[in-house]
Amino acid sequence: MVIAARSSFIGPGVAAATDTDARRWLGLPVQRWRRLTQSGFFILFMLAPVFDIFRLDLNLKHFILFGFDWTLGLDGLGTGKISTNQAAANIVLRAFVPLLAIGGTLIFVGWKWGRLYCGWLCPHFSVVETINQTLRRAIGKQSLWDPQPLPTRNPDGSETGKDALWWCVVLPLVVGFSMLWATILLTYLLPPFEIYGNLWHRTLTRNQSIFLTAGSLVFFVEFMFARHLFCRYGCAVGLFQSLAWMGNDKAMVVGFERGRAKDCASCYSACDHVCPMRLNPRNVKRMMFACVQCGQCVDACEHTQADNPAGSLLHWVHESRAESEAALNGSIARTIQIARVRDVSAITDRSGG
Repeated sequence: MVIAARSSFIGPGVAAATDTDARRWLGLPVQRWRRLTQSGFFILFMLAPVFDIFRLDLNLKHFILFGFDWTLGLDGLGTGKISTNQAAANIVLRAFVPLLAIGGTLIFVGWKWGRLYCGWLCPHFSVVETINQTLRRAIGKQSLWDPQPLPTRNPDGSETGKDALWWCVVLPLVVGFSMLWATILLTYLLPPFEIYGNLWHRTLTRNQSIFLTAGSLVFFVEFMFARHLFCRYGCAVGLFQSLAWMGNDKAMVVGFERGRAKDCASCYSACDHVCPMRLNPRNVKRMMFACVQCGQCVDACEHTQADNPAGSLLHWVHESRAESEAALNGSIARTIQIARVRDVSAITDRSGG
């Protein structure tokens, strides 16, 4: 009877995932796969200009793709070798079609599964996570702007303490990443062997020196003070993925079983603490705009609820279950959560009486 009286508060819920092996693919944990894809793409990001896989050569004034010159094919227009119609067709086929294909693929993936590129491939986000974990060892927080230090306890039961000596690692790491990124970006614009050769022999040109100095300074400020802000709102690739994802109510999302919210009382908000984007995974979808689908919150919940017969409270959900999650706003979600906790308490009291 208590449940019937409260039914108007229930609203959409997220069903539990029943496959406990879903977090392992081909025998490897999901996070191991994610590290492998991140590492592989970071290596590709560094070596793509070196092997002429992709870069823009400002000396040649065109792109190089897989060792071939990628031009718009307009050289013959001035000499009369091609007509204006042929030139227009070349622009469409060699510029707009590739851009639409790449952009369309990225937007479709974002619309269907969220910011998978950010969480699983993006070399910038790999740096963000590395700095997060190193900074935590220095000050107990993943960001300088976090209001409170994180608990030393990790979801798997291990401990991560803080020690100011780790600043001796944090600062060189941020400086190193800043210089590396500035250098890599320059190799996407000028011949890589020229840049690396000039660095080795200390014969950088004036413009090259200015670019590397300014770029390193900008990246240092961003990596040290604004890396999360950039990922959320400053990166066009991430922003458009998020917009596409928010436009699809059935897209994959981390769902929270609000009907079992009381089980969170035995936890220390592990899902909140592990999030590299400093989000609250138990929140509604519209408050998770910058979620990168890394799944660390889901893993954390599985660890902390390992002894719970009902299992984890956080799961990746999609289709109708994701639509139920997307239908909630903050006030409704809180009402559902409170109502269900009270329902369970009332049933327990009646059973005891």
